[in-house]
Amino acid sequence: MNYREADLVVISDLHLGTYGCHAQEIAQYLRHIRPKWLILNGDIIDGWQFSKRYFPPAHLQVIKEILTLTELGTRVVYITGNHDEMLRRYSGWQLSHFQITDKLVLEIDGQMTWIFHGDVFDATTKGTAKIIAKLGGIGYDWLILLNRLINWILVKCNRPKMSLSKKVKNGVKKAVSFIDNFEQTAAELAIEKGYKHVICGHIHQPQQRVIKTAKGAVTYLNSGDWIENLTALEYSKGSWQLYHYQESDYAAAPVISMVKRTPEANVMTEEISIHIHSLHLPL
Repeated sequence: MNYREADLVVISDLHLGTYGCHAQEIAQYLRHIRPKWLILNGDIIDGWQFSKRYFPPAHLQVIKEILTLTELGTRVVYITGNHDEMLRRYSGWQLSHFQITDKLVLEIDGQMTWIFHGDVFDATTKGTAKIIAKLGGIGYDWLILLNRLINWILVKCNRPKMSLSKKVKNGVKKAVSFIDNFEQTAAELAIEKGYKHVICGHIHQPQQRVIKTAKGAVTYLNSGDWIENLTALEYSKGSWQLYHYQESDYAAAPVISMVKRTPEANVMTEEISIHIHSLHLPL
């Protein structure tokens, strides 16, 4: 199997535990990369819509692939977002190559890079507006399911796929204005702090561009999402690239089996696992 090497990979907005998550594609992507650092930039597990009735094997496979990378030596940093805000109480926790935080500043090849999810700029994730946002998330999930059905029909008719949610976003002036304001706000704060790069997620809008103000310039990057865009940010050989998942890239790859059966417990054994020679405690 051929692996793509990278110094650093940033992915966000997987929304594991929802119907819109492309878990099988995420698992394929993670299985074929070997980064030194993997940044999970928020909304990885969707706590807003999490239900024990829906967390299929494909979603568990994504978690397994992330843990496998830590075993192979990849440093994994989980930055919390609004949909996985329940993990913010554990910010600062670290175990071996895995840690949880709310933001991250890295010095990469002599340049300071500021990484955070981005929900701090979104008023709809706070107070009473949060309830409306959660209801909107449920509606968005159903829209994605409807979109998949429509795309299945389009493919059968040899027609290109379409994105309903993108058409809705692009057709609503407030949504377009929100994205522009979000990017501008993040850039202005990064320039004030002297950062050369600022990386966000949250708005499901993959981006890589230089934003200039009267006080300077900064490279704004957004890792997008794995609901519609299936994108990631990769840093290798001194430059950032915005990666777009293409099914054809994995056509020759072995199929990952997503059907997992829990093995029956077998407690009978003749093997001694641990030898304890002394349990004497000091008085």
